[in-house]
Amino acid sequence: MKNQVKVAVIQDSSIPFDAGGTAAKACTLLQQAAESGAELVVFPEAFLGTYPKGLTFDAPIGTRLPEGRRDYQRYFEGAVDLDGPELEQVRQCANEHGTFVVLGIIERYGATLYCTVVFIDPAKGIVGKRRKLMPTGAERLVWGFGDGSTLDVVKSDLGNIGAVICWENYMPALRMATYGQGVEIYCAPTADDRDTWLPTLQHIAMEGRCYVLSACQTITRGEFAEDYRCVLGDNPEQHLMRGGSAIVGPLGEIIAGPLFGERGILYAELDAATLIRSKLDFDPVGHYSRPDVFSLKVDTEEKKPVDFGSSV
Repeated sequence: MKNQVKVAVIQDSSIPFDAGGTAAKACTLLQQAAESGAELVVFPEAFLGTYPKGLTFDAPIGTRLPEGRRDYQRYFEGAVDLDGPELEQVRQCANEHGTFVVLGIIERYGATLYCTVVFIDPAKGIVGKRRKLMPTGAERLVWGFGDGSTLDVVKSDLGNIGAVICWENYMPALRMATYGQGVEIYCAPTADDRDTWLPTLQHIAMEGRCYVLSACQTITRGEFAEDYRCVLGDNPEQHLMRGGSAIVGPLGEIIAGPLFGERGILYAELDAATLIRSKLDFDPVGHYSRPDVFSLKVDTEEKKPVDFGSSV
């Protein structure tokens, strides 16, 4: 990792189902962070494309209702293509400000949506993507499943940057696969705003001996349209997500946050020497591992539903 890296974690809200407006908002927030010296900016899960908190898509077991299909159409239309104008706008902004961006999006690929994180290098553009491997609960209805082909940690001028999305952080094998690639800046974009999320981040930081940056949205019911059929209530002041973003050091120390119930940007100076010092007594893929007893096999091959390749 670079000797010193200033990072920023964004806690703010999407403009629901308005990818263009959210991209413009992301650029404004990116500019603000860059003007404060941030070299790396992390946005929440599904920031560009909307996290549909409280929607059921009318899919009780055994049937689907027309209203839910209309909700899905709106969700699909508000998602983004990797080569679309919204991400191009963010890429140009990152380039203008010389800032590396880790951005949660809803990726539209064919007729399927994926909860994805893109890594945007200011000089090279999109240098990696992470599709959520395991959507949680009802997310599985509207999001496809990622595979091992997008688990790569990105090597950048700032350091080795990885992303593990929301409850994927409760998957020990996935965390181990991330540590095994030498992750130094571990990003955890999330929609989990519970009090239990912070100790999860602290555990990961200590386990991986890495910096952990978690970004969550803060968004109220009133920021969604009146016809948003949320089962959590219609009080416009109610927080559907209340944040909880934080930055944690490699010995579990809380550097910034957690921030609840308000918009804001958290900043921290990351120090490469601290990473080395933290590994004196623990390295999960080094001197504290026991490969003679435990090992992890990771399949990184892309899984295609139809393969027209030659069998010869």
